[in-house]
Amino acid sequence: MQIMTPESTNQFGALEAQAQRVVAVFANAGCELVAPAILQPAGLFLDVVGEDLRGRTYVFTDLDGTEMCLRPDLTVPTCRLHLERQGDPTQPARYCYNGAAFRFRPADAPASSPREFRQAGLELFGDADAAKADAECVALTFAALKEAGCGAAQLRLGDLGLFSALLDSLGLPARWRERLRHQFWRPDAFHAELKRLVTPPDIGKRALPPALLAELADADAATAAHLIEAHLAATDREWVGTRTLSEMSERLIGIAADMRMLPLTDAKAAIIAQYLTISGAPRTVQRQLADLAREHGLDFAAALGTFRRRLDLIEEAGVNIDNAYFAAEFGRKFEYYTGFVFEAVAAELGVASPVAGGGRYDGLFDAVSKGHQIPAVGAAIYTERVLAAVSRGQRA
Repeated sequence: MQIMTPESTNQFGALEAQAQRVVAVFANAGCELVAPAILQPAGLFLDVVGEDLRGRTYVFTDLDGTEMCLRPDLTVPTCRLHLERQGDPTQPARYCYNGAAFRFRPADAPASSPREFRQAGLELFGDADAAKADAECVALTFAALKEAGCGAAQLRLGDLGLFSALLDSLGLPARWRERLRHQFWRPDAFHAELKRLVTPPDIGKRALPPALLAELADADAATAAHLIEAHLAATDREWVGTRTLSEMSERLIGIAADMRMLPLTDAKAAIIAQYLTISGAPRTVQRQLADLAREHGLDFAAALGTFRRRLDLIEEAGVNIDNAYFAAEFGRKFEYYTGFVFEAVAAELGVASPVAGGGRYDGLFDAVSKGHQIPAVGAAIYTERVLAAVSRGQRA
């Protein structure tokens, strides 16, 4: 049982008062205040949050054997709540919340990053005009930060949608594009994957006969599993390892397909590497991206147009674009983000502890519900960090 000291009571009161001001900004913009469940099905979260957060999620098995978790964020619970209560979940809806989330932190983590922390956030579902919804989400987040006393935060931007458009314009096979997008959030793994794509594939040549690899290249997952089982039986081998037969079948299908193709050219790999070095003021970056497309004869004009329009709308909403910073390799730690992402950084805490963050996650509803395609964007404000930043600013 946690004993409340006068100091912790005052801290809790300050957090609640601050959160009420934040939530009021969202509610005044038409967001319905909701309280999603704290206990969530673990399997769903572990599938969608990504490797970094998966390792820091508190997971347990309840008495009937169901694997559950303490929610590590409130976006997925809000998506589930929306699906449960709406007859037609594709209709536009707006939600806001203020509640606890839970993630493992090292014992020496700063007080502004506790294991149990508060998020006050908003989620905008079903708006067909993605750039407009993105800009509104940023504007509401910064308006709420200002209301909480943290109005000087810097906007930091990234865009996985731009990266996807670049890969499409290079004409990479779909499976290569998917693998690079999947590793985008982990720089070391990404560069290792890029290196693999420019190297002639030879994995499996000694382990599997060429005739079997040829059959696997044209097989679906079920057929591939059958072929591998037959090969193991014919060669008197047993299946060992941590991967399931289904998982290994999918991997071998990819290897077999890659062996039919020429590797990624050094020139295309260099373009990808060049793109990832682009950073700076958003308007400057806008010109750098156009120069990159022109230099290499690439066509991702539609994505550039969306990028430009979103910046215009954010600026029109009153957010300081001149002070903002864009990095092509910037991505948030939740892997469900599919496009535009952003963070708000207070000078008192630095880039390692952003006071807010969010972005677009158009594929999340399909992952949650297996069927609904709903455009969505949202953001969360980390109220402990905001309070710490405001307190430090007042002491300075």
